[in-house]
Amino acid sequence: MAPVVEFPINVGRIDDVQELKKSRKTKIPNRFVRDKAERPMLAATTHLPSSNSIPVIDLSKLMKGNKEEFHYEILKLSTSCEEWGFFQVINHGIDLDLLEKIEKVAMEFFMLPVEEKQKYPMAPGTVQGYGQAFVFSEDQKLDWCNMFALGLVPHSIRNPKLWPTNPPTFSGTVESYSKEIRKLCKDLLRFIALSLGVGGNVFEEMFGVSVQAMRMNYYPACPRPDLVLGLSPHSDGSALTVLQQGKGNTVGLQILKNNTWVPIQPVRNALVINIGDTIEVLTNGRYKSSEHRAVTHKEKDRLSIVTFYAPSYDIEIGPMAEMVDENNPTKYRRYNHGEYSKHYVTNKLQGKKTLDFAKISPTNSF
Repeated sequence: MAPVVEFPINVGRIDDVQELKKSRKTKIPNRFVRDKAERPMLAATTHLPSSNSIPVIDLSKLMKGNKEEFHYEILKLSTSCEEWGFFQVINHGIDLDLLEKIEKVAMEFFMLPVEEKQKYPMAPGTVQGYGQAFVFSEDQKLDWCNMFALGLVPHSIRNPKLWPTNPPTFSGTVESYSKEIRKLCKDLLRFIALSLGVGGNVFEEMFGVSVQAMRMNYYPACPRPDLVLGLSPHSDGSALTVLQQGKGNTVGLQILKNNTWVPIQPVRNALVINIGDTIEVLTNGRYKSSEHRAVTHKEKDRLSIVTFYAPSYDIEIGPMAEMVDENNPTKYRRYNHGEYSKHYVTNKLQGKKTLDFAKISPTNSF
């Protein structure tokens, strides 16, 4: 079963941001207004380096390129995982029609009347259904975002009551999409393993029946994008995360590099991949998960579709032996991945704070 909170939670009133947009009010409810230190400072990010600095990996060259092309892409993959924790992948093999279909059904769902969407509520302390995740108190600041999330694999993490019947093609499209993304994640992990100099199947053999979940994020236009965040800064608890940015969307995703928020400009037909906390632990910090966030736009809505791919909840995680030596002592303890997943989903998003769970330090209470 998916990890859930075991204590009562009072999250207070959570306004639906699409409904707030429809009301055309210019004043932002206080629960969405960030403290000054957290505000996105949109003007300051306008002239930052764009995603031209973020590597673009051509998967076809890894799958069937010649020796020289393969070697070049593997080196680029290694650099992106070490220096950015993010890359974009092109020629990924997923039918572009399927990418359009998943965006279409996601938009159709979000455009339903709010009463229809609320038939699939995200209960406080859970991460499946429609609403806002990672909210644990009535005074916690909220993200300017509506979410719809589902557990996919294994079937034991699914909640059938949360799978919508409207739009009618929703379930079938999600099933087809998730199978293709799962194959992509397996391929990417194989090449990530090769970039580390370990066996190509090491992650698949280690992970067991990998956990896969999906979250659709809808960020309505906001009259004061300088005051809110679409999604709070965080790293992902997964092994890999696959992000599909809505076609024609504004730039909303930003990653933290050298204490600067760098916007990721979408590349046509590419998918954005980021390293999760699990890979950081397994590589003993060589490949690091990156803190990232989403910002909003004053006039345009934005959609993103995110897939999380992680080890089975039964698996024990810790740095691989090949990643530890006298110059690189063990930085993380061994732990049960299910315990970490529970820790992750039962805490609000706060940068990379959840990874303290695994770090070996004098202050670590575990």
